Amino acid sequence: MSLQLHIIDWVVLIGYLVIVAAIGIIAGRYVRGTESYFLGNRGFNRWLMIGQSFGIGTHAEMPVSLAGAVYTSGFSGIWFQWKNLFATPFYWLIAPLFRRMRRTTIGEVVEDRYGPWMGVIYTAFALIYFTINMASMLKGAGKVISQATGGAVSPNSIVLWMTIIFLLYSFIGGLLASAWTDFFQGFLIIALSFMLIPLGWGQVGGLAGMKQTLAPHFFSLATPNGIGVWFIFLLTLNGLIGIISQPHQLAAVGTGKDERACRNGMFYGNFVKRICTIGWALVGLMVAALALNPNSGFGRLDDPEDAFGLACRHLLFPGGLGLMLASILAANMSTCSAFMVDSGALFTKNLYQRFFRREATDTHYLWAGRISGLVLSLFGILYALFLVDRVLYSFLLTETMATYMGISIFGGILWRRANRWGAVASLFVPLVVNFALMAASGQRFDHWDPNAFAISLVTGIAALIVVSYATNPEPATTLDPFFARFAEPVEGTAAPGTRLLLADLATGLKKGASYKEDINGFLIGWALVVVLVGTIWLWLRT
Repeated sequence: MSLQLHIIDWVVLIGYLVIVAAIGIIAGRYVRGTESYFLGNRGFNRWLMIGQSFGIGTHAEMPVSLAGAVYTSGFSGIWFQWKNLFATPFYWLIAPLFRRMRRTTIGEVVEDRYGPWMGVIYTAFALIYFTINMASMLKGAGKVISQATGGAVSPNSIVLWMTIIFLLYSFIGGLLASAWTDFFQGFLIIALSFMLIPLGWGQVGGLAGMKQTLAPHFFSLATPNGIGVWFIFLLTLNGLIGIISQPHQLAAVGTGKDERACRNGMFYGNFVKRICTIGWALVGLMVAALALNPNSGFGRLDDPEDAFGLACRHLLFPGGLGLMLASILAANMSTCSAFMVDSGALFTKNLYQRFFRREATDTHYLWAGRISGLVLSLFGILYALFLVDRVLYSFLLTETMATYMGISIFGGILWRRANRWGAVASLFVPLVVNFALMAASGQRFDHWDPNAFAISLVTGIAALIVVSYATNPEPATTLDPFFARFAEPVEGTAAPGTRLLLADLATGLKKGASYKEDINGFLIGWALVVVLVGTIWLWLRT
């Protein structure tokens, strides 16, 4: 079987690859040390920050897994990606915290708060997170491209080819290359999200035609026996608590030239993603309707996660398929690139420099970061080839792990009494409970169950509180410098004396301090969320 690609598709694909390679080579000329390679000199403007947050937060496995979920359970499946929608307004409050951390990795922040060995535990978690997350992204892209090309190339072969490309430009250009490719590829990701809809809309007869074909529950935002309010609430908690511990977030959010750029990047970059999610859900809905039409050529799917790729193959025109494949590569490689750079930074700063080479030149650490990022990325490839079953569950596994890690990080910022013993208990207790519940129910370890998650989360929070109170507090010599860092902005990033609402919760809100920027942005965020959900709810009821 030959690849079902027109010559125009090949032109689009090759053009995309040439542009990405050029960005990496040009960015590499500006890399002068670890600060520029790992953090882009912390000088990105708001537009680059928006593109970076959007690109890093949007992966090829997301349209694949979401279209499959909607194909199976209806439009309420959108909450597997909209799980962070109600957490998005909080990003306006969280973003400047990353800028004030003044560190290269979250592992260093954890070490500052809880001591060296807790920093090592975080680093181990982060490298596992990168491995599984990268694997799910690669496998998701492999699935959709394999389907889109008629199964001519296996998903695993596609995984290997994608890896070669993103490793090349990431190795040379670091975060500078990643940020600029994120910005460029953001436009392609938006195209990926919506270009299939007008091509299939007429075939399904629009919303009215789909309502005649599909059961009524396919057009509900919440279903009592499936994805209901309780399910959505727990997904929201999963996203909100876990966001602070995700190891790529410091580089994605804390590298703005000022605090406003960091806020704009994290909030608006992720809000654009929430809008794109609607496009992925509509593709799943259209494929579900077309599968019931004997004249469409679709048929029922053995694997629901083939829905997005099948739509690409049947609906796209010459050149359009090439653009779609370029968009999928864009969504994947932009994030994998950032993960490679971030994993290299974690290994170099938190393990190599601390335990192997305390004193070396910056150039030495730059190459250590490049090589370690390259090697660590190979583990993600192996996981993708041999261990990923359902892309959705692999994605939710990393999000859940991040939530359990996030208990101690959020707790350490918001609660001064939290200590290292409570921190380690808050990670391992919910992990053990979660996996024990999965084993007892006969599920794979990467299965996500809302009730099991709720029980595990409560035990983790309880462990942080009980163990912290039962053991000695952290010394003031550790706590005072940590909290002082959040009290004042980095010079030039905000007006001196600017206070942050979340940071002051741990030490007490300051009399006379203005939290106007925090509060106004937070309220605007909620207004946008209400408008988005309300619009979709009304549209589904028409």
